[in-house]
Amino acid sequence: MTSFKKTTYSFLLLFFVSCFFSLYAEAQRAKGKRARKNNTELRTDSLQADSLQLDSLMRDSLMADSLAADSSKKEPLDAPVIYEASDSIVFTKGGYAHLYGNGKVNYQNIELTSAKISMNMDSSTVFAEGVVDTAGVSSGTPIFKDGETPYESKTMRYNFKTKKGFINDIITQQGEGYVTSVNAKKGADDEIYMTEGKYTTCDNHEHPHFYLKLSMAKVRPKKDVVFGPAQLVVEDVPLPLAIPFGFFPFSSSYSSGFIMPTYGDEMNRGFYLRDGGYYFAISDKMDLKLLGEIYTKGSWGLSVASNYNKRYKYSGYFNASYLVTKTGEKNMPDYAVSKDFRIQWSHRQDSKANPNSSFSASVNFATSSYDRSSLSTLYDPSSYSNNTKASSISYSRNFPEIGLNISSTFNITQNTRDSSLNMTLPDVNISLSRIYPFKRKKAAGNERWYEKISFQYTGALTNSVDTKDNLLFKTPFSQWETGMRHNIPIEANFTLFNYINITPSFDYTERWYTKKIMRSYDEQRREEVRDTINGFNRVYDYNMSLSMNTKLYGMYKPLFWKSKDITIRHVVTPTVSYKYTPDFGRSKFGYYETYTYTDENGEVRTTEYSPFEGMPYGVPGQGVSQTVAFSLKNNLEMKMASDKDTTGYKKISLIDDLTANLSYDIVQKRWSNLTMNARLKLTKSYTFNMNATFATYAYKFDENGNVVPSDRTEWSYGRFGRFQGYSGSFSYTLNNDTFKKLFGKGDDEDKKDKDKKDEEEDSDEEDSESTDQTNNTANRKTEDAKLDPDGYLAFNMPWSLSLSYSYSIRENTSGKINIKKMRYPYALTHSLNISGNVKIGSRWNITYSSGYDFTSKEMSMTTVNITRDLHCFNMSCGLVFGPFTSYNFSIRANSSMLTDALKWDQRSNTGSQVTWY
Repeated sequence: MTSFKKTTYSFLLLFFVSCFFSLYAEAQRAKGKRARKNNTELRTDSLQADSLQLDSLMRDSLMADSLAADSSKKEPLDAPVIYEASDSIVFTKGGYAHLYGNGKVNYQNIELTSAKISMNMDSSTVFAEGVVDTAGVSSGTPIFKDGETPYESKTMRYNFKTKKGFINDIITQQGEGYVTSVNAKKGADDEIYMTEGKYTTCDNHEHPHFYLKLSMAKVRPKKDVVFGPAQLVVEDVPLPLAIPFGFFPFSSSYSSGFIMPTYGDEMNRGFYLRDGGYYFAISDKMDLKLLGEIYTKGSWGLSVASNYNKRYKYSGYFNASYLVTKTGEKNMPDYAVSKDFRIQWSHRQDSKANPNSSFSASVNFATSSYDRSSLSTLYDPSSYSNNTKASSISYSRNFPEIGLNISSTFNITQNTRDSSLNMTLPDVNISLSRIYPFKRKKAAGNERWYEKISFQYTGALTNSVDTKDNLLFKTPFSQWETGMRHNIPIEANFTLFNYINITPSFDYTERWYTKKIMRSYDEQRREEVRDTINGFNRVYDYNMSLSMNTKLYGMYKPLFWKSKDITIRHVVTPTVSYKYTPDFGRSKFGYYETYTYTDENGEVRTTEYSPFEGMPYGVPGQGVSQTVAFSLKNNLEMKMASDKDTTGYKKISLIDDLTANLSYDIVQKRWSNLTMNARLKLTKSYTFNMNATFATYAYKFDENGNVVPSDRTEWSYGRFGRFQGYSGSFSYTLNNDTFKKLFGKGDDEDKKDKDKKDEEEDSDEEDSESTDQTNNTANRKTEDAKLDPDGYLAFNMPWSLSLSYSYSIRENTSGKINIKKMRYPYALTHSLNISGNVKIGSRWNITYSSGYDFTSKEMSMTTVNITRDLHCFNMSCGLVFGPFTSYNFSIRANSSMLTDALKWDQRSNTGSQVTWY
């Protein structure tokens, strides 16, 4: 017999034994109750005949107190009894006072209200009940309030001295649920002993949709409920589910306690108990939660979580998990054991804590197989399909008195698909604000030309490594890439002829590396050999540039719409810059080396390389560079008369930005590609952006018949530059409101009236909710049916549909070229993603998301979630179509206390195929 079958039989045997003892205890209790009922000598209340006599209250029944006997010596009360009634107060013999019509009795912190109250002034006892009208409807039932705990009932007897009483048909709210009982006895310490009770979280407590039928119970208000044998009843149908005893804790204060686990089954790991443990209420600023999980096939896991918060200082969350997953049968080929862990940490510093320094953390580090092992992410398509995890810890410090800022970051990037990992520890950035070293402290007269000279400093330090997650702590330090960069730009701004801005600049960059890699050729093995030489290496370069720009303004009044007084303004910003970079490939710098070898044909070949290739901050380029760059920026705006604007004019952006950039390399005698950027403000909420590139040189065939760029420009053929491609995306959301704006009819006044009606309805609902709270009821909020103008029931189905379309147009170099025009055909790749929700009625809700790739003609991952509010329960069904096909179905109680106990889950195993049943 396999371990799974043994475990299954053990669960079934334990279940039947529990049911047997539960039924046996109930039978013994019923037998004792019948025996006591036949004994005529006992004239006590039915509560005293119950097994609750084991309590000390057995010796203090209400028959022995002043409720049933009169005494010549009366003990005075500790406080006066204040009573009133709206109808009448009648006094009779024996010291009785009868209150009719909204009677109210107050004694210390005790308050009793009822339609009819009888009070014995001598024995300090009171009896209250409601009144029944001719239709048989009871009203004005007693409401007893001791401190902050109210009780509702049909009849009530109470003694002010002993603080004990009998309550019939009691209703009291404890926590999220209601406790009701046919017969109840209130003790001196505010505890309540019940028989034939019910516990439910349904707000329709008079006829709940489900409840636990309690044979006996003890209630300590706002503390707990302890009960004996109980049975689950759904829609008045007793189910074959019973427990011998139970305990419901209630706490309105911050306290520690046990966390009940959730149960269920998983196809590969068996039955489980998850997320059970203990909660530690350490302080008002910090807590701790220890959880565990265990499976019948041997898998288990532990986790620890903590929240912390210090007002005006910092706040954060920490979570660490460890999982041991065992799949398959032991000693079988498919048996496997995996060990995974995950660390999550989120920390945020309050901006008021320190304005000159900040510390933040966002850590999400896990082993590559954790998401495939944890049930929390296994059935979550978004988490399961996400292959990248990023973590970062940052600290920054600002020194405003000297203009210095230092920031440091620790970064980790994971790829769970191939378990690759990139770690940077640390990544430091240093920046110094711009300084004018020649500016006079006490300036007099015009600014001198040398006072415009300024410089600033930026520095960076990095130490990174690329490895696998299981080799992270085994990677030697020699494999880490370490480097530091210093950059000092020096520039000045001058004005020529009052219209042209001239900016000369000098940029110096220096890099420090801790190693270099020398290459040589091994003639015996006939392969390249690399030798890492550790040591300090200084690599620097510099360049000089000169930039000139100005602004040209043009105004134009169109011939049309003269009454609107339209004026169009065109702003052109031309920029010309020159940049010179020396040749740092010369041997005196030592940035490039060569080695020679003899190939298979006996020819001697020379290979040039850089010992600093692949270093964090690169290596200076080879050859002299002299570049002239041209930029032309355009802005087009229109101003027209408008009565809606307070200034009398309205500005409209026609072209927010249209920029063209082109450069020419003087040394190589070659033009760069033309790049164009366009930005149009189509509406207030949508801006269209476009970035396009046009190749300058035309294609040609080389000696091998391959298509390569030539040295002849497209312009020489009388053609504009070759369009190389463009990509973009846009999205739009449709819902009830946007759909009516686009296709609906009606004027603004109707909409305003409708908004007023909605506000009135909202205020009425708030008032009704407030009155419900004052009456201490939690009835379900209902909405009045709305009628259309024709008197029919108005159709209302809230919905939303979000559309996201992305596209890309590129040259299809794998296609056949047009020989006449020497142009490749263009390939369009585009996809459409949709998401939204539909609310069918007030209790049905459907959410969905999907997409379609027009290029591959395939659907993306599609998810559909259907939820149904069943008043006391919630039903949900999730369907996933695509690479990770799965489904799940769940019905569970809405109450947070019972959601993990009263539930039924059914889910498939993730995979490419699903058995639907």
